[in-house]
Amino acid sequence: MPFGSEPREEGSALALSGGGYRAVLFHCGTLIRLNELGVLARLKRVSSVSGGSITAGVLATRWSKLKFQNGIAANLYKEVIEPLRKFCSDTVDVSSIFAGALNPFKTAGDYVIDAYRKKLGLHIKLTDLPDTGPRFVFNSTNFATGVSFRFSKPYCGDYHIGLIRNHSFDVATAVGCSSAFPPVLSPIELNVDPTLFTRTDHADLYDQVDLRTHLSLADGGVYDNMGLETVWGRFSEVLASDAGKPFEIDSKFSALWPKQLQRVMNIGLNQALALRKRMLINAFIAKECSGAYWGIGTPIARYGLASSLSVSEEKTLALSKVRTRLDALSEREQGELINWGYAITDAAIRAHLPRFAGQSRPSAVPVPQFPLVN
Repeated sequence: MPFGSEPREEGSALALSGGGYRAVLFHCGTLIRLNELGVLARLKRVSSVSGGSITAGVLATRWSKLKFQNGIAANLYKEVIEPLRKFCSDTVDVSSIFAGALNPFKTAGDYVIDAYRKKLGLHIKLTDLPDTGPRFVFNSTNFATGVSFRFSKPYCGDYHIGLIRNHSFDVATAVGCSSAFPPVLSPIELNVDPTLFTRTDHADLYDQVDLRTHLSLADGGVYDNMGLETVWGRFSEVLASDAGKPFEIDSKFSALWPKQLQRVMNIGLNQALALRKRMLINAFIAKECSGAYWGIGTPIARYGLASSLSVSEEKTLALSKVRTRLDALSEREQGELINWGYAITDAAIRAHLPRFAGQSRPSAVPVPQFPLVN
């Protein structure tokens, strides 16, 4: 059995995509609606990438503080949403890039990790996360092996070099590696005792000791921007929240070689993302598993739900183009992104999961001062 593969489990798994602060807030809206529907409390796994890992990191470290009554956490706002909104009001990337450029002993990514510890309290070790609730998996990309390097409570590693069961990584390191967007915030360099790794059945590169000694890790979105690999095909129900950048059609594309190179990279990434999404949706259609997918650029009308919240296509397009940096977002941007994540999650869940068919339309969006109808 390949590294990290498991028999399909009964239960729900949630994948949170990358997308910087935009993804952080969009996924906040997702968590709010999943909590109201009683889904959050039943999750077996949360797999995250980049901006989604920031959201998941706070959820993971606050999970034991959530007060669930009848399957709903009454204090989700206080413990998770409010700290994330405060964090997204501060620009982290620019200061980290400058500090890293001036300090030969620390990189920009190291400074971002420091910010996660100080401002979000992600200094908790992965091994100290609670045993109850979902397993949190933070996905980064191993530059050396070209595959996903995963951080979780029971183990860390990738399928080429094996895994570490007795590790001491904190949540901030896992989130920092997962969100180290190249080239400015990556790579995160981790020096590890190679004897800590355990050889797994398919670890074909285990004997290359240097690969187990020095890890060069970057944003998980380089390999899998939706964080699907650790959940799809493994759970009976898969929920995918995608705040990634929709592909831009450009009829006036420049022929200059730097522009061509960037366009080639974007096309390749879009093709990989489209393939993963298509495979997931085909699995739903074939009834291999149940679940739902929702994307930041998907018009809400496509879910065919007469009782969905009102969101204009113009607003949908505008929110899908919000910058994906770790750059401060205004109150309006934050509120609209949370509301949009909430609205599209509600439509996708009620349209595609029969057990929620009886749920009524929400009475209001979470941040009512910023409606999405114009």
